[in-house]
Amino acid sequence: MSSSPAEIGPGPLPDAAYLATLAGFTGLGPRRLGWLLALHPPAEALEVLRGHRRAATALTESWPQALWETLRSQARACDPTEAHRACVEGRIMVVGRGDAGYPDQLRCDPAPPAVVFMRGEPSLLVARRVGIVGTRNPTRVGLDTAASLGRQLGRVQVAVVSGLAKGIDGAAHRGVLEVGGQPIGVVANGLDRPYPAVHRRLWDEVGEQGLLISEWPPGTAPEAYRFPLRNRLIAALSEVVVVVESRERGGSLSTVREAALRDVQVMAVPGSPMVRASRGTNQLLCDGAAPVTGVDDVVVALGLDTRRCAARAHDPRPRPQGLAADIVEWCRVMPRTLDDVVAEIARRSGGGQAGDRSIGAVAMVLARLERDGWLVESGGWFQVVGAFAGVGLAGDGPSVTATGAVGIDHGDGLAGGPDEVEG
Repeated sequence: MSSSPAEIGPGPLPDAAYLATLAGFTGLGPRRLGWLLALHPPAEALEVLRGHRRAATALTESWPQALWETLRSQARACDPTEAHRACVEGRIMVVGRGDAGYPDQLRCDPAPPAVVFMRGEPSLLVARRVGIVGTRNPTRVGLDTAASLGRQLGRVQVAVVSGLAKGIDGAAHRGVLEVGGQPIGVVANGLDRPYPAVHRRLWDEVGEQGLLISEWPPGTAPEAYRFPLRNRLIAALSEVVVVVESRERGGSLSTVREAALRDVQVMAVPGSPMVRASRGTNQLLCDGAAPVTGVDDVVVALGLDTRRCAARAHDPRPRPQGLAADIVEWCRVMPRTLDDVVAEIARRSGGGQAGDRSIGAVAMVLARLERDGWLVESGGWFQVVGAFAGVGLAGDGPSVTATGAVGIDHGDGLAGGPDEVEG
């Protein structure tokens, strides 16, 4: 499904054209798009949404009619050729979860994006990686600290992952660029629309010297709900997350929460208790985050934790055993209802009974798999997440409500007040 920057030639469109098209639909966020692509190849998926092909039963029985209607109108109005052209002209690679070029660090993620857009050098993801995040309204000391950490990590060939926001993010990436290091920018909009506008030059430099990543196609605007989704990718791509400065409810704290969900170590730079920009970081230290008094603290933390280094995919979830492992495999092939799972057990037991597995016992196994992050339930259907399928737990962005109105469905509980919109 992948696409590398190249000229558009005659002949059928590549899968990447359809992936780029589908990734931009309102109401079709990471989870729904992952589920759709797990059941239908990209070109077929578009035909399903247009109403020209029959959809898988798991979709027709779980997606509301209002959602189908809004997706159908978008599908019939879209032009995959133009979506493909925008990616080619922007030198943007498009990779789906089934592609060899999909970031290995995201394959086992509990909320993997269904499609990833990249500009630059994807091989940087093999380097050791530190996320540096913080407030958009830092102190001078905070800016200097972020830039210094970026420079020093760049000198030892550690890639710096950040969100290219104003303030701490931008300072960290400028520091990396100063020493010819390896910046990785994870953004909340299309890669052809630098945001904020004052970072246009920085954006281009990161794309030329490092790597830009988004789960949104060209032309996508930086809407508020996309920033918490972006923050989960910063956490997922980092081996250690360093918070330089943050207010009590800063957006960088959503990155911290996402890091905690993924068992990624969080570190924080101590600051004056009299400075509001340090209140969030000081609270993190009180809560048990490791202090950063210099770059050596970060390098030591990287050396002690090698689970996420190189291209190895790290999965912190407890491995399912026995029947639980069987259920995960069955749901990998096709989403199942509770009744489907019970019937499958009965079929494999060789009779019409589910052996000694009552429907209540099977429901408890399914509940444990949900708790451990292996399955997610939607409309009575259980589908796999993470390493086993192209399905994620992330919110689906704008969604269609039962009344047909388009609303924001964050789904992951990340969105907060105005201080958490970005950064």
